[in-house]
Amino acid sequence: MPDGHTALKPAPLTDRFGREISYLRLSVTDRCDLRCTYCMAEHMTFLPKKDLLSLEELQTVADAFIRRGVRKIRITGGEPLVRKDIMGLFEGLGDRLGSGLDELTLTTNATQLETHAEALVKAGVKRVNISLDTLDPDMFREITRRGDYEKVMRGIEAGAAAGLKIKINTVALRHQNAGDIPRMVEWAHTRGYDMTLIEVMPLGITGEDRYDQYIPLFDIRDELERRWTLTPEDARDANGGPSRYVRIAETGGRLGFITPLTNNFCAGCNRVRVTCTGRIYMCLGQDDHVDLRAALRESSDPQAALDEALDRALIAKPERHDFEINQRGQGPALDRHMSVTGG
Repeated sequence: MPDGHTALKPAPLTDRFGREISYLRLSVTDRCDLRCTYCMAEHMTFLPKKDLLSLEELQTVADAFIRRGVRKIRITGGEPLVRKDIMGLFEGLGDRLGSGLDELTLTTNATQLETHAEALVKAGVKRVNISLDTLDPDMFREITRRGDYEKVMRGIEAGAAAGLKIKINTVALRHQNAGDIPRMVEWAHTRGYDMTLIEVMPLGITGEDRYDQYIPLFDIRDELERRWTLTPEDARDANGGPSRYVRIAETGGRLGFITPLTNNFCAGCNRVRVTCTGRIYMCLGQDDHVDLRAALRESSDPQAALDEALDRALIAKPERHDFEINQRGQGPALDRHMSVTGG
């Protein structure tokens, strides 16, 4: 029996398929300063502030996951760096590094990175994923519907100058950037950036037909293999992610492929997502969720209530997602936008 000063360590978060959850994607806002055609509608209605978890509540949720064995946290959105005072959360989570948390990262579109890069490094962030779908300024504005390409480039440069390890995430779009991907790979690898290609995901109504946007990544890979020598690395990303990586001999860099439609990658899933409203989604491609905000705001013992809610969530985590894009005019798999769930 523990004495009065020693608490039993909570059990690790393990789902009914034996997968241990060590990775949390924590969304801090559904808002974004871009409107990418594969992600959001051009005219979005965003959540009222009262529905969002406060920065203090987000910290409490993160701490609950860390107590249960989560070792990596990625801050997501929307665009996380548009949230007011967001650096306070990064600083608070940075204090957990080495005390249960191994890594703190974020996914960003880099529009605000020029302002925040040095502070992120100071808080303990060592690497970031940057969403960038083209090196053509006109195409960039077409895809994002409003983006400032030069501002994003300055953000990427500022991140690299501050010491952040950068990975470029690119969504493959059949009629917009598919032909430009080899140039993007060369550009990224020349600068020492890893890069990952991602298939379009059928989430949320965007005003675009994803059938026209979608290109299977095996088509892209076939084209790259006619140009370069691709050598597969370990079957899975070393961080437990969905990317399958290759090393390109001619560029010296790494290239990942995330294939939610053509090659299901769920067998080793080690992650869950929590939205900015406190909903935990156990699978990106399913709508089942558990409300952590209620546990925070309606319980006299939030820590116990969060633990109970997390246990319920893990019981409900499905074995796999089911995504499909096979006909023009097909509706999304879920009405929920990616920006709401967190990337």
